Amino acid sequence: MTDPQCANRPYDRLSLSTLAHIAPIIQRPAYTPNQAGIGVLHVGVGNFHRAHQAVAFDDALNRGDSAWGICGVNLHSRAVCDALRAQDGLYTLIERSESAPRLRVIAALRECLLAGQSPETTLARLADPRIRIVSLTITEKGYCLDPQGELDRSQADLVADLKAAPHATPRTALGWLARGLARRREQAPDAALTLMSCDNLSANGKTLKRALLSFVAARGDAALERWLEQQVSFPCSMVDRIVPATTDADRETVQRVAGLTDAWPISTEPFTQWVVEDRFAAGRPDLAASGVQLADDVSGWEDMKLRLLNAAHSLIAYTGLLAGLSTVDQAIAHPALRAAVEQLWDEAIPTLPRTMKPLATDYCRELLIRFANPALAHRTEQIAADGSKKIPVRWLPTVRQRLDQGRTVGILALALAAWLQCLRGASAGISVIIKDPQAQTLAKRLDSIGTDPKALAHGLLSYEPVFGDLGHSQELVSAVAAKLHTINKAGVLGTLNEATIRP
Repeated sequence: MTDPQCANRPYDRLSLSTLAHIAPIIQRPAYTPNQAGIGVLHVGVGNFHRAHQAVAFDDALNRGDSAWGICGVNLHSRAVCDALRAQDGLYTLIERSESAPRLRVIAALRECLLAGQSPETTLARLADPRIRIVSLTITEKGYCLDPQGELDRSQADLVADLKAAPHATPRTALGWLARGLARRREQAPDAALTLMSCDNLSANGKTLKRALLSFVAARGDAALERWLEQQVSFPCSMVDRIVPATTDADRETVQRVAGLTDAWPISTEPFTQWVVEDRFAAGRPDLAASGVQLADDVSGWEDMKLRLLNAAHSLIAYTGLLAGLSTVDQAIAHPALRAAVEQLWDEAIPTLPRTMKPLATDYCRELLIRFANPALAHRTEQIAADGSKKIPVRWLPTVRQRLDQGRTVGILALALAAWLQCLRGASAGISVIIKDPQAQTLAKRLDSIGTDPKALAHGLLSYEPVFGDLGHSQELVSAVAAKLHTINKAGVLGTLNEATIRP
């Protein structure tokens, strides 16, 4: 309910000056936000970071550890920075379940920069020894690597950064890191730093290290290479929380419950998980007090999340779009799609590391509960974006391992056929336009082939930037072609219902 003092006045914007007027039912910061020091720089201030890592650092600030405020840096999205700056960095976290939503104001984000608009400030922050952790949520495509783990020189922005003059404004996250850390090496050579990927990548810390060192080597900066090896740690982490895109219904919830206007609140589920290697070169807050699992090795957790949660999400996204199911809870409520998700898990669990297999059944049981949460309204169209970067880490490890073991690929063949149909768009009678860095290339490639299912399957799977050598697997090509043929004949739900889908 709204604070009676707020009920009969216009809605003010959430900010430091209006924080005292927020309804008392809302959890507020226990610290003075503008007195917090900035010890973290985060690249990619999207919804996920603000519902996940930022909450853990806000917890530390609430416990009195005042060194862990965040400087957020966005490379492209100006709208988020503009909205947050107008609110002094404050925003509302809404935890949605089938009961009443719980609201909390997060104040850890003390600065929000658009890098290209504030290049000197961004570089100065990266060089500042008070910044002890640089974290990233830039999505899979932001690391500028091809499926073989090499720099993807087909990306124009990456090539521009590799060739750029020393003082040119960078275009990529790698370019900004290299420029800012070169300045840090010159100005504060003893200032150690943790670079921490929080993206859905296998061995994400190692991936970040490989990408950055490859970039620096290609630029010919041997001194920075040595410094990165000596002064910087790259812990791997596994992050998990379902965070849909913000909607007007979320904004209305804040107005109704808090009595203030928030331009960009975050809606999420109660569940949150963060497993991170305890390798912080310059210290960290007490993350364990926020429920973070500190580990020696997170690879098993990464594999389990990618192959069970993220893989299921992508399956739901593409089959759901073809079936006209717009949200995850709608999709998982459909018996055929739920059975498909469970079959995906049947195919994926045998490929998990030995230590994770005993945990998988309970993990999947909890995923079904999370997927069914109607309060989240997690849109299939949102999950379907950037498939060319997600599929290689979500589906293909399971596909490759099953093929290597002589096992069939059943539901993932159908998943690939569903993605193919979504990529074909209007040619396949699909009205939804999938956002993907390779969408135009793949759609043009598929349109040039015609309608033969086997030719289409081979045309997709032989696209090496996504599939590597999988196009040579006649078994996989035939399996995807068969599912594509059935989708064309019976629709995706009819295909899901077919008994032959079982391996």
